[in-house]
Amino acid sequence: MLELEAVRMDFPADANIIVGQSHFIKTVEDLYETLVGSSPGLRFGLAFCESSGPRLVRWAGNDDELTKLAVDNAQAIGAGHSFIVFLREGFPINVLNAVKMVQEVCRIYCATANPVEVVIGETDLGRAILGVVDGGSPLGVETDDDIAERKILLRRFGYKM
Repeated sequence: MLELEAVRMDFPADANIIVGQSHFIKTVEDLYETLVGSSPGLRFGLAFCESSGPRLVRWAGNDDELTKLAVDNAQAIGAGHSFIVFLREGFPINVLNAVKMVQEVCRIYCATANPVEVVIGETDLGRAILGVVDGGSPLGVETDDDIAERKILLRRFGYKM
């Protein structure tokens, strides 16, 4: 028997979310060290769903609100070996490669500021993340004006010269 559920992530408009899968309790400390070392101004909270032993939601962070949000959203997902990171005062692009390089990280499902729903499959054994819905579907194809706006935006953020 397989039951499907979409769990909407709850987070403020000024935050970004990273949802991923890892394989070991060491994830919490390694992600913390990676994030705190990535940028002195980065604010974050993270939570990890342990899948064996006491099966606790493990957590860390340097921002109490984001850490509580990470724990609450991790509990809502309830899938073993999943993790959530919420960021402020920084973007996923600034930390994503470092997060992917953490030894325990198996995959990243999304890294976004868009509304997110996590698609969960549940069996007798437990829950798993099957995928994510990241924002809305495209409404069209960019025009020449849209291309110009995209290029201006990237340069305003400092990602292109």
